[in-house]
Amino acid sequence: MRYLLLLFITVCSCTNNSLQKTSISGYVYGTTYNIVYFSEEELQLKMQIDSLFNVIDMSMSTYNSNSLITKINDNENIELDNHFKFVFNVSKNIFNKTDGYFDPSIGPLVNSLNFGPKNYDLPQGNLKDLVGLDKFNIIDNKLIRPFNSFIDFNAIAKGYSVDVISHFLSNNNIANYLVEVGGEIRSSGINIDGNKNWRVGLDTPRFDGLQKDLYKIFDLKDRSMATSGVYRKFKIDSLGNKYAHIINPKTGYSSTTNILSVTVISENCIEADAYATALQLMSIDEIAILANKNSDISIFIIYYDDNNEMKDASFNNFPSI
Repeated sequence: MRYLLLLFITVCSCTNNSLQKTSISGYVYGTTYNIVYFSEEELQLKMQIDSLFNVIDMSMSTYNSNSLITKINDNENIELDNHFKFVFNVSKNIFNKTDGYFDPSIGPLVNSLNFGPKNYDLPQGNLKDLVGLDKFNIIDNKLIRPFNSFIDFNAIAKGYSVDVISHFLSNNNIANYLVEVGGEIRSSGINIDGNKNWRVGLDTPRFDGLQKDLYKIFDLKDRSMATSGVYRKFKIDSLGNKYAHIINPKTGYSSTTNILSVTVISENCIEADAYATALQLMSIDEIAILANKNSDISIFIIYYDDNNEMKDASFNNFPSI
């Protein structure tokens, strides 16, 4: 969530059944977003959507020096807003369900590897003593946490933003829409153009940064989807070793795994986002165990096998065309 909204492009057109199609795209939180919706009358919602993005940024962007979460990480004794409390409670739930693999309290470890805010001063001592969401609680509308700890919702905030925008569209009586923020997606209804389900695709994992091609295409109907991949953001040390941006809270180090990407489909995008981050750190066997315990989510993974060949596996009826 590095940057606020920079650009908004809105295009409106009429479909064959007289519904108004509106497409909005731009930049937010250091990434892109795209929103498409159909309405009975022309609804210009860009100002309201802009406001929602900014409210979320002011709540939980660690790159915003005036945000609520920045003040918390600066050890200010400040009351929480509803956005922060909701995301924290969802995070605590997924933290428990994934046996601590999803942990927004790993900020000190993320920052120690230079994946976090540039102006963060690392505290002295063992950074792992500051990590563990079980050490964090909300009491009297304030976050109780270890002093000098650093909580970071960047791994879940895009998914939450998708949910917030989706609820806003639904509350405006819009039944058919697709919301995408930085690759995290929520669909509702159908794509009125062609009277068909919303169709989405997964990128083929690439470390070379060359043009993307699609690994898998499928329909997404009234569900949310999030993808996490070690190939998307990494650093290279002086010896040429790649370090992924996903930190393992159990070891304190960057992810080392044969799993290239994990995609999760869930009822809401905030949970899909959190699960995708956590599952990226697990073995295939651990993913299978979690999938068996959580039949409400569908999972698709792309990985390298023992022969270094790209393979895939799916769990809980992940969709296909």
